[in-house]
Amino acid sequence: MTEGAASAPHSLHLSWSEARAAAAAAGGHIPPARVPLARCGGRTLSEDLGALTAMPHYSSSAMDGWAVSGSGPWILVDAGEPLSAHQASPIVTGGALPRGARSVLRREHGEIAPDEDGLPHLRLSAAAPPGAPSGGADVRPAGEEAQPGDVLLAAGTELGPAQLALAALAGYDELPVEGRPLVRVVRTGGEVVESGAPAPGQVRDVFSFLVPPLVAAFGGILVGQRKIGDDGTEWRAALADDATADDGAASVSAEGPADVVITTGGTGRGESDHLRAIVEELGGRFVVDGVSMRPGHPTVLAELPDGRFFVGLPGNPLAAIMGFLAVGEPLLAAMSGREPLTAVELPSGAVFEPELKRTRLVPFRRVYGMASPAGASGSGMLRGLARADGIMVVPPHGVQLGDPIEAFPLPWGRPLSEPTKTKPGSKPKRRSVGSKEPVDWSGLDA
Repeated sequence: MTEGAASAPHSLHLSWSEARAAAAAAGGHIPPARVPLARCGGRTLSEDLGALTAMPHYSSSAMDGWAVSGSGPWILVDAGEPLSAHQASPIVTGGALPRGARSVLRREHGEIAPDEDGLPHLRLSAAAPPGAPSGGADVRPAGEEAQPGDVLLAAGTELGPAQLALAALAGYDELPVEGRPLVRVVRTGGEVVESGAPAPGQVRDVFSFLVPPLVAAFGGILVGQRKIGDDGTEWRAALADDATADDGAASVSAEGPADVVITTGGTGRGESDHLRAIVEELGGRFVVDGVSMRPGHPTVLAELPDGRFFVGLPGNPLAAIMGFLAVGEPLLAAMSGREPLTAVELPSGAVFEPELKRTRLVPFRRVYGMASPAGASGSGMLRGLARADGIMVVPPHGVQLGDPIEAFPLPWGRPLSEPTKTKPGSKPKRRSVGSKEPVDWSGLDA
């Protein structure tokens, strides 16, 4: 928490860019921690991971067959016993090589037959190649993959399935990883139903599908969800980080208390909107209390004396996503130790008239290289967002067709910038104004 935060004045009605900057400045980087291996997927190593022992830590067989010493025929002894010259013992793939063994004879290359005295012994079969088994054949020597102290994974490695498996093979039960904020989601509204088609006066829950993937995409770790109604008592219990009624994700007791609590709805100033009152009761400060943007104006970011943050998103789904991009994304970025999303410039595919003092956030699709509104972009709509590649940021003074405009990517959208598809050393073909040749649109996306 920022020193003296409780007495800081409220930052009311910031612009879009001011709100993003304030959120990024408020979040401190979560320090590295050691985390159980099973919960390290997608995390980033904070320090080099070294081999604790030789890998593999014992010499073993690479095939089913017999461990042998010297040349054949071989006298058979019990599995695992030390071998002297001309002795052999049965072994399976991965089995520890007994002391004295020099190589492994594959099962298909050997056969057991009686010797002159009628005692069983091991000899080469007709299928064995000449010289089999050569010294060290089909043996996995200890330390073949790594020696003690070798760096297995460098700091900064993102941990996926192969990296986690390697760490497990090396004997690790927990790993040092970069810190990431723990996030709980509190979905509110007595009118919200969680299955089926809603009746008049009801709405279907969409935030359990929208918010958790955004949390993960922007660096947070979801540790719980909770659905509450509109009563102030329910709000106070939920925002106290009491996770006994969480209905999803990992338990908070396993991960620890949340660093960020995201609420959906209740950010207005009506009788059923309790967020601001609870922030004041808990001695918190408002980092952002309203953003001059549409949709998503009643977005709230508050910091509590215990260091937790409340991200209050509006109750309409598109407005909530805009609020998340305004304050949630830069906050999680700062706490994860990464840079917030940066905009790219695209030519506007539409004319936007001025709307003084308010930034408009519009879902768009790239059409022939331009950012064109995706439609269905009312604060309660999702159809335009579902087919959008990104969000265009329309400044209060408006834009003309073809003017450059800031565009932010969406996790599910197509990349907003791609490498130019030209051959090395080639020059772009120029077309004269009076040319009768057809326009080549191959470099543009539809």
